[in-house]
Amino acid sequence: MPVKDKSVRDEATVKRWLQCTVKEFAGDPWAKDVWKSQIGKTILDASPRHQAEFIRVVVDRIGKIRDRLGKPMAGRDSRFANLRHEKDYPRQAADMVSDLLRRKLPFTEDDVVFLAKRTADVEVISEFSLPYLKGLIGLIEKHIDAAGLSPKLEQQVGRLAKALKWSGNAAEQRLITRLQRVEAPESLSVEGGEAWADQVVRDLKTAARKREAWTALIEHCRSATSGTPSSKWVKAAQTLLSRVGPAEFRKHVLVWFPLVDKPRSGRPSGGVDWRWQHDMDHFIIESNADVLKGLVWCCALAPDGRVARALTALALSAYRKLPGIGPRLVKVGNACICALGDMPGLDGVAQLALLKARVKFGTAQKVIDKAFNAAARKAGLPRDEIEEMAVPSYGLEDVGVRRESFGEYTAALVVAGADSAEIRWTRGDSKPLASAPAAVKHEHADDVKELTQACKDIQKMLPAQRERIDALHLAQKTWPLGVWRERYLDHPLIGVLARRLIWRFSKGSRAAEGIFHDKTLVDVDDRAISWLDDDARVELWHPIGRPVDEVLAWRGWLARHEVRQPFKQAHREIYVLTDAERNTRVYSNRFAAHVLRQHQFNALCGARSWKNKLRLLVDAEYPPASRWLPNWNLRAEFWIEGIGDDHGTDTNDTGVYHRVSTDQVRFYPLDASQAAAHAGGGGYSAGPDAELPDPIPLEQVPPLVFSEIMRDVDLFVGVASVGNDPTWQDGGPDGRFREYWTDYAFGKLSETAKTRREVLSGLLPRLAIGDRCTFEDRFLVVRGDLRTYKIHLGSGNILMAPNDQYLCIVQARSSTKDGGGKRVFLPFEGDERLSTIISKALLLADDRKITDQTIVRQIRG
Repeated sequence: MPVKDKSVRDEATVKRWLQCTVKEFAGDPWAKDVWKSQIGKTILDASPRHQAEFIRVVVDRIGKIRDRLGKPMAGRDSRFANLRHEKDYPRQAADMVSDLLRRKLPFTEDDVVFLAKRTADVEVISEFSLPYLKGLIGLIEKHIDAAGLSPKLEQQVGRLAKALKWSGNAAEQRLITRLQRVEAPESLSVEGGEAWADQVVRDLKTAARKREAWTALIEHCRSATSGTPSSKWVKAAQTLLSRVGPAEFRKHVLVWFPLVDKPRSGRPSGGVDWRWQHDMDHFIIESNADVLKGLVWCCALAPDGRVARALTALALSAYRKLPGIGPRLVKVGNACICALGDMPGLDGVAQLALLKARVKFGTAQKVIDKAFNAAARKAGLPRDEIEEMAVPSYGLEDVGVRRESFGEYTAALVVAGADSAEIRWTRGDSKPLASAPAAVKHEHADDVKELTQACKDIQKMLPAQRERIDALHLAQKTWPLGVWRERYLDHPLIGVLARRLIWRFSKGSRAAEGIFHDKTLVDVDDRAISWLDDDARVELWHPIGRPVDEVLAWRGWLARHEVRQPFKQAHREIYVLTDAERNTRVYSNRFAAHVLRQHQFNALCGARSWKNKLRLLVDAEYPPASRWLPNWNLRAEFWIEGIGDDHGTDTNDTGVYHRVSTDQVRFYPLDASQAAAHAGGGGYSAGPDAELPDPIPLEQVPPLVFSEIMRDVDLFVGVASVGNDPTWQDGGPDGRFREYWTDYAFGKLSETAKTRREVLSGLLPRLAIGDRCTFEDRFLVVRGDLRTYKIHLGSGNILMAPNDQYLCIVQARSSTKDGGGKRVFLPFEGDERLSTIISKALLLADDRKITDQTIVRQIRG
């Protein structure tokens, strides 16, 4: 009679079934048609839970028969190999188990571990003695695929494989292979010892259903040794990826890629480049790097916004420089850029813009340019068009704002500035909250996570877009009014930047400069520009060539309305030809004879689209840093050379100079082939026998180009000069640079420093310390209670009256809050030196309250 289903195990019932099978077939131990018997029908009609329990009882009974036999004798003990011949062996029940294991039964983790253990306890096993063996291994594979491989089950899987090894039969060998793939995928082309590779091995242990597909894909990825994937490689990858499944692939690489930045878990087995010996934590072996590169290439075949962000993070990790080594994984970083450029849609292009702003490595910048151009060709659009169109909105509904409701709570994602975004939480009564409520985190975890990720992405993207828009000055691009509104003024993200900038509008003979204010476009007198329509064109306003009164008026407008521009525009420095430059005719010595920190200078070159190579002690000649301007058919050069000849003192361990000296700035013409090659991202090489063109007379260089290039060079000197370092009063190594440091630290003001003085002269009267501050030539003079201080407006270095004693203050962060805790308004972002000078002035004006003993001892002598 069929047994009714129960919610709990009924071991007595299933043990009775086992006794029935033994009793019913006692006269015919080799009977085959067991399911037609009365007990067979009873078991077939039982619930899945009872059937699973029946399997446990049968396997346990066989294990107890083996336990009774004791330890095996030396050699191959036939008693264990022929366990089926034991008189109380439940033959029909074992066959029934083999059939039942094909069904989907409710086995728990403990059930599977128990079945594997009792089977492995036999020690010498075969399909003859245990006919259910193949079904049991299939059950283990399915369980691992669904729930993962626990340490307990992994141990029993290893024992099972060992118990099968005594037989040389092909059937048992196939079972051993299946178990080995579960236990440790030996065919996997990844070597452990790296955090990401260890995770790959762990994940593929638990992916029984997809293991063969993954193994084949990763083996294919290991062949990714070329610079870019061939069409043959991509075609094979598409086939293998379809077997794994795009969703499955994305799920795993989103876990693996972030681990590439984690320290190693063990020492590599092979030889290692000597440079890595002191920093093994970040070493990735060559074959693993190839696998990584292949996985990255595959990402272009399974595109997704999350994958694009993961590739960006991986590229940043790959290009991260390590002392004495340089970028740690250049080929992986290049592969990330290649994959982003090959991705369909605009997700990849948006991430390329972010990398262009954040990666300072010159070779990477070249690869990014190629990827941008390739993406533009694929889309059939000019590069600048696709860069504009690819900027994501991150779900922002209005310019700079996104609101999400979670029951009685509301979250507002607010883009507060040119490089900041935050999530503001409120309750139904509009009461602000410090953070997300616990109930919201619990009930809407995925939505909160997505909102938080959007906030992080915006904070990374804003600086990249700020750099792109700043570069529009040299591009001299114009837009129809409607296109400009869509891509700039009203774009949910870009609008945050565009609405703080001044634009020039033209239509026929009419022209006006305007800025967004109070929901409309107004001129410098706050009057709405009413004649704008679809026939109007727009360009970014630049102060060069504009009347001084107009520039000053716009500076006043920004101060009056407290609009902080994302970069210097109204306060932008203008560089015009000097008499000295007219005399030298084809070169400028305006920024010659400075001493710069080479690595900092090289990073700045990458950020400002200059091409530069690090100078080495072994170099016979030093190619100048250059910026190509194909729109103007020009190339600018800034001549640089290394300083010193003492390896280890003037250079690092790899022979790269610590410092470089500056020389001339020159301009050269580009012919059509050079301009086209550069525009296509391929670069241009004149060849060893090519005749170099003569430099262009400076008076023939367009004023806008001259000004912007000299502004870049001023930035290089102003940021990378050793004269900015307050700890270099002694002149650096052997005091060799003492004279230069003194001349720079307290010398003539550059154009940037002059702008700083103008801004400070307007800000200080509004500060609490305004009555304690005056200007004296190139210094901001601050009267404290203990001493009077002179802060150099270029370097930020400080002298103390009455004897011009040097005061060294090294600040970790600059605070620009006045005495009342209110943040000081600055009319533009990006000048960290201005913030530093203000924070030093605020500190020294109240010098009696300084608690840092290093500073106090210097002040009090």
